Amino acid sequence: MPVTLTDIQAAHQRIKPHIHRTPWLKSDYINREVGAEIFFKCENFQKVGAFKARGACNAIFRLSDEAARRGVVTHSSGNHGAALAWAAGLRGIKATVVVPENAPAPKKRAIQGYGATIQYCAPNIAARQAAVDEQIAKYGFEMIHPFDNDDVIAGQGTAAMELLEDLPNLDIIIAPLGGGGLLSGTAITVKGLKPGIKVFGGEPRGADDGAKSFVSGVRVTSQSPQTICDGLLTVLSERTFNYIRANVDAIGVTSEENIIRAMRMIWDYGKLICEPSCCPPLAAIFEGTLDVKGKRVGIIITGGNVDLDKLPWANN
Repeated sequence: MPVTLTDIQAAHQRIKPHIHRTPWLKSDYINREVGAEIFFKCENFQKVGAFKARGACNAIFRLSDEAARRGVVTHSSGNHGAALAWAAGLRGIKATVVVPENAPAPKKRAIQGYGATIQYCAPNIAARQAAVDEQIAKYGFEMIHPFDNDDVIAGQGTAAMELLEDLPNLDIIIAPLGGGGLLSGTAITVKGLKPGIKVFGGEPRGADDGAKSFVSGVRVTSQSPQTICDGLLTVLSERTFNYIRANVDAIGVTSEENIIRAMRMIWDYGKLICEPSCCPPLAAIFEGTLDVKGKRVGIIITGGNVDLDKLPWANN
């Protein structure tokens, strides 16, 4: 059965004792720049520093006792891996995370710090899946996919639910788009609670499988992404593609230059540490591929786990 608003509301009750109810913030300077009122939902202040804590926590606490005893495995460039390690620790079960060799150092440290075992792989989807399959065959782990999992999607939708409880009169909510778990959960929540609110995705032009799939109606199944947004490198699954096609109003794409501009502006004027992967929504507004003029807009700031030694403007 597809994820419904009821599932997302149940997920919120399930995870509420373990997560932060994150605040929203706004910047008058950014509002003047874009000609709209932007409200940032600050999931960079979430447990493990990212919204991924929501979906991982819901998925872990939805496991049967038998599956929990076997332990869990996933693949992740960082935030989902850290979130799964954290959530597994809450339930006292074993977690293994398959990590691309080029994942950011702070994210790798976080995964290990929360007690998971890391298994490194080459930085491509095929290598990730092969390594996960090997772990499952060897140890019988339960796979908790970063986005192709309804319990994960339901957990991610709780961020938008909180935002609408705080700000019920928004006109638009925008989330970054990678594998589509957050955007799927966000759209299901918004259309269930306030069908008149538009839901947009923001995606790097160098990893724009989601936008191409959305426009054509045919899912792009592979790509060679070129973007600094390390959390947005994966393609949509059939599951997330269907949710997004059914519930999302538009997807805007953006250049790397505007992603860096948006990131720098959020740091400078929002006083928020955020990752590049948070920034395509604001960057797409700069680029004009999403129109929000005169609107009240919620943007989900998805995480703050940045390698401070590799800031994208450091050598400019």
